[in-house]
Amino acid sequence: MSRIETSGGRGPQPRRGETAGMPGAGAARAVVIGSGFGGLAAAIRLGARGYRVTVLEKLGQPGGRARVHRQDGFTFDAGPTIITAPFLLEDLWRLCGRELSDDIELRPTTPFYRIRFDNGEVFDYSGDAQAMRAEVARFSPDDVEGYGRYMAASEEIFKVGFEELGHVSFGNWPAMLKVVPDLIRLGCYRSVYAMVSRYIRDPRLRTVFSFHPLLIGGNPFTTTAIYSLISFLERRWGVHFVMGGTGALVAAMVKLIEGQGGSLRCDAEVGEILIENDRARGARLVSGEKIAADIVVSNADSAWTYRHLLPHARRRRWTDRRIDKSRYSMGLFVWYFGTSRQYPEVKHHTIVLGPRYRGLLDDIFTHRVLAEDFSLYLHRPTATDPSLAPAGCDAFYVLSPVPHGGGGIDWERRAEPYRRAIMKRLGETVLPELENHLLSSRVSTPDEFEHELLAYRGAAFGLEPVFTQSAWFRPHNKSEEVEGLYLVGAGTHPGAGVPGVLSSARVLDVVVPDPDPNRINTERSHAQS
Repeated sequence: MSRIETSGGRGPQPRRGETAGMPGAGAARAVVIGSGFGGLAAAIRLGARGYRVTVLEKLGQPGGRARVHRQDGFTFDAGPTIITAPFLLEDLWRLCGRELSDDIELRPTTPFYRIRFDNGEVFDYSGDAQAMRAEVARFSPDDVEGYGRYMAASEEIFKVGFEELGHVSFGNWPAMLKVVPDLIRLGCYRSVYAMVSRYIRDPRLRTVFSFHPLLIGGNPFTTTAIYSLISFLERRWGVHFVMGGTGALVAAMVKLIEGQGGSLRCDAEVGEILIENDRARGARLVSGEKIAADIVVSNADSAWTYRHLLPHARRRRWTDRRIDKSRYSMGLFVWYFGTSRQYPEVKHHTIVLGPRYRGLLDDIFTHRVLAEDFSLYLHRPTATDPSLAPAGCDAFYVLSPVPHGGGGIDWERRAEPYRRAIMKRLGETVLPELENHLLSSRVSTPDEFEHELLAYRGAAFGLEPVFTQSAWFRPHNKSEEVEGLYLVGAGTHPGAGVPGVLSSARVLDVVVPDPDPNRINTERSHAQS
C-alpha cells in the first residue's frame, strides 16, 4: 500500500518525475464515476501515481454540483461558492509539476459573511480576530471572553478533526476506537449548537457561530461538534473566491487530468459497476458500452452507488434497508438571477435570517414541511468578479434550505410561488425594487438534485453529518462491499464541503495500492466483449 506523507498540516507532498507525467500504454487503468471536486481530485492523484484515468460524467459538462449555468450574459456557478483550505488545491497542482497560481487566481473575500438578522441588525463575520472581538462586544460585551475560549476550542478540534483525521482511512473498527478518547475529550458527541452555547450566551451570537453546518448539509442542533472546526479553519486560511467563478477551477482541474494522459467523457452515464470474481473491473454505461479498469472510484452519491450501481453485488453493510433508514441532509431550493442594476452595498456572501432559527430547522429536518418563512444565503459573485455579469449588472444566487425529497413536496406546483416569496423577502431587505430590475432567472429544486445529479432523496449533501454517520460510521473510502471499489465525495469520509471532498481524495493515497507498471489489464478485452 502507498501513502504520501504529510508535514506541517500542508497535506501530501508532490511526487516528481514520471508519476507527474503521462502513464505508459500498459499502465493500470482507473475509472472515476462523476466529475465533482472529489472525482476530479481523485483522478489527479491517481494519475500522478501512474494510473491511466478515465472520468465518466453523466451531464454534458464537468463539475457535478459545481457545474455552471450561463444565460442572458450571466455566469452562475451552480453549487460551491466558497474555497477554504487552498493548500488542498495547491497539492493537486504540485503533483502535476505546476503551481495553483499558474492557472487560478483565488481572491479573498472580506468580510467572510455579512449576517443580517430579522430585525435588521448586521454582524460582519471575518478572519480578523480583533474585528471579531469588536463585533461580539457590539452585540454582547459579556460574551467576548467566551468567544475567545470558543475559538480556542475550535482550534483544538481542528487540529484533531482536520489535520490528524481528515485524510485518515477509517477502514476498520479499531481505527475508530483509537480516536474515540480524543473525540470524547473534545466534546464531539455534542451538537455544534451545544458546543457554541457552552461559551456564548447571547442567542444572536449563538446563531452566528453555529450556522456553519448548514453549509455542509447539517442541522446545527444535531450535527456533531467536530464541525466546530470550521470556525478556526476559516480563520486559518480565509474564505476565497475563484476569479472567473468556481467553474474556472473545474475547467483547470480537467486540464490537469488531460495533461497527465487521462480523459474526461461527458454525457456518459454509468448504469452499473462491473464485478468479476467479487472485484470491481470497470463500468457499463447506460448506452451498453463497457469500460474495463483495474480499479473503480465512485464520486457518485454513496447511496446511489450502492443501491443502483451494484445491482448484483452481495452487500453486507450498505443494504437497501440500511440506506433507506439512514438520515440525509436537507434539500436546497436555489434561485439564480441577474439584475439590470448593481447593489454595491451587498457583500459577496450575505446570510438573511428569518424570524425563527431552531423552529425553522425543525420544520426542515424533522417535520419535513415547507415553511412560510425562511433563512437565506445570498451569493453576489460580481462583488468580487464583475466579469460574471454584463456591464452595470449583478449576478446572484440565493439558496434556501428546504426538506429533502423524502418530504413529498410537489415542486412543480410550489416552486414558482416559493421563488416569488423569496424575491419579495429580498426586495424588502437587501435588494430593494428587485422585481423591477430582474433580467435573468433560473430555479433548481430537490427534484433536480435527485434526477439530474442522482442524489438520493434529493438530499443536496448526502448523509446528514450526525455523530453516528461520521468517520467509521460513514460509507468507507475503500468499499466494504467490493474489492477494487473506492468512494470519494460528500457521501463518504470525511464529509461534504469542498475541503471535505478534496480530503476524501487524499484518503486514496492511503487505501489504493500503487499500480504495477509492468502489468497490463488482461481482462480488458473480456470486459469490453
